Amino acid sequence: MNFKMDGSALRKSIGVALMMVVPAFAGAQHRGSSAPAPHAAPAAHASAPSHASAPHASAPSHANTSHTNTASHTTTTNHTATTSHTTTPNRSATTTHTNTASHTTTASHGTTPSHTATTNHAATTSHTTTTSHTTTTSHTNTAHGTTTTHTTTASRTTTASHTPPGRNVSLKGGGSASVRPNGQIRSINRNGMQINHGMHGGRTIVANHNGARVVSTRGRGGYVQRSYVTRGGRSYYSRTYYYHGVYRSGVYVGYRYGGYNYYGYYHPYYYNPGFYGWAYNPWVAPVTWGWGWGGSPWYGYYGAYWNPYPVYPSAAFWLTDYLIAANLQAAYAAQAEANAAAAEGALNAEASNDEVASNGGQSSAPSQPVALSPEVKQAIADEVKAQIEAAQAESAKAGSSSGGGAQPAAAASNQAPPALDPARRIFVVADELDVVADGQECALTQGDVITRLTDTPDGDQKVNVSVTSSKKGDCAAGKSVLVAVDDLQEMHNHFQEQLDAGMKELAAKQGTGGMPKAPDTSTKASDVPPPAPDKTAGKTLEDQDKAADQTESEVKQETASGGSQ
Repeated sequence: MNFKMDGSALRKSIGVALMMVVPAFAGAQHRGSSAPAPHAAPAAHASAPSHASAPHASAPSHANTSHTNTASHTTTTNHTATTSHTTTPNRSATTTHTNTASHTTTASHGTTPSHTATTNHAATTSHTTTTSHTTTTSHTNTAHGTTTTHTTTASRTTTASHTPPGRNVSLKGGGSASVRPNGQIRSINRNGMQINHGMHGGRTIVANHNGARVVSTRGRGGYVQRSYVTRGGRSYYSRTYYYHGVYRSGVYVGYRYGGYNYYGYYHPYYYNPGFYGWAYNPWVAPVTWGWGWGGSPWYGYYGAYWNPYPVYPSAAFWLTDYLIAANLQAAYAAQAEANAAAAEGALNAEASNDEVASNGGQSSAPSQPVALSPEVKQAIADEVKAQIEAAQAESAKAGSSSGGGAQPAAAASNQAPPALDPARRIFVVADELDVVADGQECALTQGDVITRLTDTPDGDQKVNVSVTSSKKGDCAAGKSVLVAVDDLQEMHNHFQEQLDAGMKELAAKQGTGGMPKAPDTSTKASDVPPPAPDKTAGKTLEDQDKAADQTESEVKQETASGGSQ
């Protein structure tokens, strides 16, 4: 059919058509921009104890212009991102990230067709010991009556464990063994005997025989501990140390805490309070002291780690160098003895490599050569002064008591040992000790310095410590590790014992070599003086070492054949 339209009618028809096309094009443009928001990057780990970024929210909205044909378009986008980061002293880190974006587009026209597109995207990442990622996308199309939902979940476990790497073996006839990934035996627990092998070749054996606690350590000899006396509701124990034919004895006081027994060093005698004051307070003028260590192999070996003070303003700083030097000498002697034992085949030449980690021969990230900083030495000197002050107070009590000794208060039923005293934070390592940092095993040896971070032990009676200073090949400074309270207490005991030895040296050398003269250096015995050394201790330690050798030989054969897990 033919018909004719004048110019006015034609222009009106074109105008109506354009009014219908423009909103539809605009709606198509908005649908094209409704892609899910990208993942926000996880919060970066920070070295501060805790960090929380302020939450932020953004809710922009867009509205199209409404036309006479009732076509409208509304777009709403909501975005909320929350990031939190927490780091606790026991190396537990939690990061939570939530990103939710929603986009809705609605277009309606005079014929009332409608289309709704909704996309939701949620991404959650958490990291403590496990990292998980979940993505959920849903799309609903009302015009076509279809709904599609897609969910993807992935998880990855990245456990930063304090459990040393390797495998545990249940032994025939009872007991267990821990084996490093390179096949070296880390520890054996069998027939009441605990044998620990250090990464640097040290060996420690702990056992109980007929009521006696027997502890032997390669490079330092060992001791036999027995019940001694009970006074004021407190139990005291005698220890006889034996090393290369030399005996000495000491007294330790018992502590019962968390269901475990601990033993604290007990001073065998005290000086007059005036001598402690002379050692604590500054001298009239700084003293230059010649130690005579220049030709000693250990002194040159640890030259990159430690150097004595050039001058001593007080005895506390002199004692600090005395203590550090004694521990470094012990570390050098222990390593030499371990190397000799390895060369003889006592450990099948496994323990002589002190740079090989327990992860199958790969490095356990030992520390690089680093000097013992002035700040760390000052912290040790402060601890020396604190111990001198405490001994002075005990000496004053001893002088005023009728018994002639410093009688401690009766033990509480659950009294923490001195190693957990909140005022005691700095410890000098006294024996080789293997710990786990960031899932890798590393060693601490005599002369390394650690700082206790927590006061309450965990279920294994361990606390968190930070490696404050370490020698080459040991755990890197700054690492956070777990250390048993018993090991910390023995470090504290050794520190006090060495301090007594240093005070004895001071008493002998005061007034000589430029050192100022001290007041009365006489001593008075404590209320629980040590007994005579137990001359059977040497044989007891020898027998225990032989029994440990036999046990190790059997366990090595069993673990080499696979053993049961």
